[in-house]
Amino acid sequence: QVQLVESGGGLVQAGGSLRLSCAASGSILGINAMGWYRQAPGKQRELVASITIGGMTNYADSVKGRFTISRDNGKYTVFLQMNSLRPEGTAVYSCTAVRVGMDYWGKGTLVIVSS
Repeated sequence: QVQLVESGGGLVQAGGSLRLSCAASGSILGINAMGWYRQAPGKQRELVASITIGGMTNYADSVKGRFTISRDNGKYTVFLQMNSLRPEGTAVYSCTAVRVGMDYWGKGTLVIVSS
């Protein structure tokens, strides 16, 4: 089992920045990718950004150039630096990890962007 704990959410004004963190623990060997999804009220969950164990990244078109996903040297903590936040970025942001074909999820952290 993999446990994921997110932190860093909160309330920010439009145009501001937040940095989310996600720490993986448990059976972390074998994790080959981690990422962030978000779900806004009344909308489907969507991928925000992901990073493989080899460092390849992928971003939703809506956040390219504003968000950056990164990981620590130990590879099992990932960060999401969110700049130039917009009100439509208000959502619950959840961390995910893929290990041996299984998806693991954190409980999520709420980000509210006020206009």
